Amino acid sequence: MSTELTLRCAWVTRDPEYIEYHDAQWGRPVRDGRELFAKLCLDGLQAGLSWITILKRTPGYYRAFAGFDPVVIAAFGEADVERLMQDTGIIRNRLKVQSIIKNARAYLAMQEEGVDFAGFLWDFVGGRPIVNRRQGDGDIPATSKESDAMSRALKKRGFTFVGSTICYAFMQAVGMVNDHLVSCPCHAECQQAWGIGVTHRGEGAV
Repeated sequence: MSTELTLRCAWVTRDPEYIEYHDAQWGRPVRDGRELFAKLCLDGLQAGLSWITILKRTPGYYRAFAGFDPVVIAAFGEADVERLMQDTGIIRNRLKVQSIIKNARAYLAMQEEGVDFAGFLWDFVGGRPIVNRRQGDGDIPATSKESDAMSRALKKRGFTFVGSTICYAFMQAVGMVNDHLVSCPCHAECQQAWGIGVTHRGEGAV
């Protein structure tokens, strides 16, 4: 194994697409509400599946779900569900297809209430990333008190496929939590992107 690959987080494989995702996307803070909506839906799709399975189908999902435009998705009816169930570019799971539609409607309901989706989500980490100092994969939890709270709040608002494990994976992906191993170059890169004002936690801490 190359030195470069060894330095990355242990979960990264030799798959070029996975490497690009780890290096350029995972853990990089996302503040745009529409982008957060898309990522929350995509993370929910990995329930029972590996992330690489979803990652390789992400372009298909953006195409099938109108670029994850909540306004368009919220108007989808049963005919659209049946159409999507024939789409080989996505995972043809009816519950997961319907979940994205439900989530779009929940997103729009929040907008109608004047709730900023990005602000709502980032509030669970106090508006700034939590920077952990993980030494190995064994230090990384499946959930946290923040993901527990996010899951409860999202479910209350009608979102689906948003259990605490999904929410924690989402928080890692969008930079709310920096769970790159300290040995990984991306740990420092993500931290430096924010500079001061991040919340630090001890080694192995949740």
